[in-house]
Amino acid sequence: MCGIAGMISKLYPVNDAVLKSMADTLLHRGPDDFGFHTESAGIVARGAPIHVGLAHRRLSIIDLSQDARQPMCNEDESLWIVFNGEIYNFPSLRKELADAGHIFKSGSDTEVLLHGYEEYGTGILRRLNGMFAFALWDAAAQTLFMARDRFGKKPLYYYPTAHGISFASELTALLKNPEIPREADLVSLGRYLLHEYVPAPRSMIRHVCKLEQAHALIWKAGSLETFRYWEPRFEPAALTFEEAGRKLRSTFIRAVERRLISDVPLGVFLSGGIDSSCVVAAMRECVEASRIQSFAIGFTEQSFDESAYAGETARHFGVRHREEILTVDRMAAILPEVWDFLDEPLADASIIPTYLLSGFARRHVTVALGGDGGDELFAGYDPFAALRAASLYERMPGLLKRVAERLANALPTSAKNMSLDFKIKQFLKGCRYDAPVRVQAWMAAFCPDGQRELLTPEAAQEALRIDPFEPVRLLAAESGLTHPVEAAIHYYMNWYLSGAVMTKVDRASMAVSLEARAPFLDVEVAELACTLPPPMKYHRGTRKRVLRAAFKGALPSGVLKRPKKGFGIPLTTWLKKDLLAAMRRAFEPERLRREGLFRPEAVQRLVSEHLSGKADHRKPLWTLLMFQNWRERVLRSV
Repeated sequence: MCGIAGMISKLYPVNDAVLKSMADTLLHRGPDDFGFHTESAGIVARGAPIHVGLAHRRLSIIDLSQDARQPMCNEDESLWIVFNGEIYNFPSLRKELADAGHIFKSGSDTEVLLHGYEEYGTGILRRLNGMFAFALWDAAAQTLFMARDRFGKKPLYYYPTAHGISFASELTALLKNPEIPREADLVSLGRYLLHEYVPAPRSMIRHVCKLEQAHALIWKAGSLETFRYWEPRFEPAALTFEEAGRKLRSTFIRAVERRLISDVPLGVFLSGGIDSSCVVAAMRECVEASRIQSFAIGFTEQSFDESAYAGETARHFGVRHREEILTVDRMAAILPEVWDFLDEPLADASIIPTYLLSGFARRHVTVALGGDGGDELFAGYDPFAALRAASLYERMPGLLKRVAERLANALPTSAKNMSLDFKIKQFLKGCRYDAPVRVQAWMAAFCPDGQRELLTPEAAQEALRIDPFEPVRLLAAESGLTHPVEAAIHYYMNWYLSGAVMTKVDRASMAVSLEARAPFLDVEVAELACTLPPPMKYHRGTRKRVLRAAFKGALPSGVLKRPKKGFGIPLTTWLKKDLLAAMRRAFEPERLRREGLFRPEAVQRLVSEHLSGKADHRKPLWTLLMFQNWRERVLRSV
C-alpha cells in the first residue's frame, strides 16, 4: 500500500522539488521508503522530448526487500511503474508470465503488473483481482497508462493540460503543483451537497479529475482518453437458493484466503454485524484462531454501541480481541486530525470511528480485513427496505400524502441512532422524487430545492446549472435494470461504494499507514453476487438473505438475527454541545457573506432549529461543517 505521484510535460523538464513535495505530502501512505525517477524520453513532433517524473511512497506489505522498490522498471528500462494497492491473484499471474518466458527479479506484485503489461497490454486489467491505482510510463510508445480498480478502493487524481498531465493519490498532493489553480468547482459543490461526497470524475477543485472506478486512462503526446474495462453484469445464474448459499460461502472463503497473503502482521475489523462476522468466520476456515487479531470500537452512548456483539463474535471463534471506547472527549480530540487528512470534503461521520479504529489496529498490525461491500452487494441498507413502501406511497392520494407529512413533522426529534422520527422524515423527503433518483434523495443532505434555499443566487446559478440528479438518472437509464432492488444495488456499487465508503476507509486507514482489505469486493464474490436474483438478497423484510444462509451454523445465532445498526456516531447531540463552538465559528455570518457561497440566514435557520429541537438537521449541518473546514484547510493552505 503506497502513495504515487507524477508529472509529464512536452514543454519543460520536471521540477524535482515540486515532485518531491507531492510525494512528501503522501508520507502517511508510505512511511517505509521513497523512490524517484525522472527522464526526458523519446522524440515527438519538432524534435521535442517528453519529460517524465514519477515518485513513490512505500508501505511495505509484500516482499520487504529493496528489489521491490518503486518506481520499478523492466529489464531494458523502457517501462516504469508506480503502483498503489495489492494484486491478490499475483502468484498465479506470476506463474503464467514466467511460463511465457518473463524473468522476475523480485517477489512483488508490482513486477507482475510490469510483465503483465508487456504480455497483454491494457488487457492485463481484466486479469487483475485486487485493489489498485497505478501509472505506467511506456517510453517506447511515449504513452502514460493509468488505471483504477473495479470498486475505486484506491484513489487517483489527475490534472490534464494541453502540454502534459500531473497525477497523485490524493488531491492535496496534486495541489503542490503550482500550475493548478486553487479554485473550488461549484458544480461539484452542488453534487457534494446532494451526495455528501464528490462523485468521480469530478473533484472539488476546478479542472482536477478523479479517475473513475473500473476505468483506465491513456495519455499520449497531449491527447487523453479514458475507457471502462469492467462492469457488473446482472444476468441471473441457474442456481437454487441452497446452491447459491454454498457457492457464495466457498467463493468468499477463497477471497478471504487471498487477502491473508502478507509479510507483516494482519488482523480484522469486527463490529459484531453480519459482514465483519462473516470475514472472521472465513478467516477461521483458513488459519488457526491464535493467528487472528480482531479490533472493535464502542461508544458510551448505548444506541450507537455494538462492542458487546463484537466481543460475543470474537469469543465464539476464539480469536484475540481488543476494543476501545469512543467518548465525546476523544472525538473532540480526533476531529481536527480528520479535517487535516481529508483531501476532499466527505460528510460520512463514521470516518471518525473508522479513523480511531484504524489507529487502534495499527498499534498491533499493518493490515486489517473488513466487511465493506456486504451492504451494497447483498441489499443491507435501510433504503432497500423502503423501496416497496415507496411504491405504495406513490399511489396514495395527494391529501393522504399531505396528512402523512404533517404527522411526520409533528413527531418529536430523537438523538438516538437511526431513530424512528429520523427514518420517517427521510423516507417522506425521498418519496417526493421519482424512482431513478429516490435512493439518492433518501441519503441526501440537500436535494436541489434545498440547495436553492441554501446557496447565494450567484453560487446557485453555477452549482445548479447542471441538475445534480442528472448523472444519477443517466446511470439508471444506462443500466437498463427494472427491478428496484437490482437498480439500487447497481447505484450503490457504481457510486456510493467508491465515492463514500471506499474514500472513508482509504483516507482513515492510510492516515495511520494501515492497509485495509475488503474481501466482499473480490471480483469473484462481486460477480457472483450480481448473478443472484433480488429475492435471494432481499425478501419480505430479510436483508442479505443468501449471505445469512451461506454462513448459518458458522455464526452465532444472535448475529444472524440482529438488525443492521450501522457505524454511526451521536451527531445530533454532539452538534448541540461538543461541536457547537466549531459549528458557530464555521457558520459565522460575516464569514459566510465574505465567502459568498451560503446564505447566512439559511444556515442560521438550520442551526436554530437543530439547537431548539424543532428539527434534526444533523445531516445538512455536518455536511456544511465538513465543507467549511475543508475549504479553510485545503484552499487556504496551498
